[in-house]
Amino acid sequence: MRPLLLLFAGISGLFLFNACVAEVVVEENYIEEPQPVFNLDELLQSYEIWYVDIERTQGKGEVPFLQKAFTVSFKNGTFYANNNLVGIGDNGGGFGLDVGLYATYRTEVQIDHDLDGVYDLEVIQKSGNEIEIYDAVTNTSYFLEGYQRSTFDYEKVFYDNIHYFLHEYSTWEKVFTSQYGAINEFDEENYVQFLPFGLGDNFRSSKDAPGTPRSEIYYDYEGYYEVNDVVDDFYLKTLTLDYDYLGNEFFELTVINDNKIQLYHPASGTEYRFVGRGYVQFKNAEGKSKLQNNKKRMKKSEFLKKSSVL
Repeated sequence: MRPLLLLFAGISGLFLFNACVAEVVVEENYIEEPQPVFNLDELLQSYEIWYVDIERTQGKGEVPFLQKAFTVSFKNGTFYANNNLVGIGDNGGGFGLDVGLYATYRTEVQIDHDLDGVYDLEVIQKSGNEIEIYDAVTNTSYFLEGYQRSTFDYEKVFYDNIHYFLHEYSTWEKVFTSQYGAINEFDEENYVQFLPFGLGDNFRSSKDAPGTPRSEIYYDYEGYYEVNDVVDDFYLKTLTLDYDYLGNEFFELTVINDNKIQLYHPASGTEYRFVGRGYVQFKNAEGKSKLQNNKKRMKKSEFLKKSSVL
């Protein structure tokens, strides 16, 4: 019996030894597998609003849905964006519109945008509330700052980007001219249309009578416009209309609400009010229609560089 017991013990020991070796190998393979340093989905959802700081964008390419957005949000697999200034803070409860889906894997987020298609983007956490979103295809980085809706300054975003607000309506119709002020040529202009860059001259004006259907307006003049800040007055802007071959008209611009603006003409002392007609939504609520305009955000230095006012 002893030889059999010894043989059995030897075989058992060999089996256990091999099993231990196999277990160590499995454990070593597991340890060598790279692990994510953070849960990306938790990070993206830890802030309700991510502000796209377009001024800090690096690279010469672009990701269309990030280029046009003021804010984006990641919420339970749904991707939201505020592409318009009109209604910002109210649209979608502050999130903006549902513009697609997203999924995360380790340090990458895949965004399936309703209009622009699928993008695989790398996310790099820069600080507690700041991330970099890198597109390897175009070698372009966007920098986003995280906020909660209750503390996010929607008004600041609105006034910092007034030049985009002006072309969120297909035209602006004059509805008021003050009784005071000297008679001047602008008294006769009843419509002003602001367009994105890339469409040639980016403003046009018309003398057509108030109430003219938008499709029938004939624009008499065209040129470039420029909006600038006023020192020590956050809410007041200046608007310069640079007419081709006809010189400039200068105004002080005040926003009354997100459908009405006031233009004060210092040269004549006249005040005008315009109402936006034909709201242009840069992403339909249904999520499938094409953009009605080629609006996209650019750095202010690039915006001004394209203006002949300079």
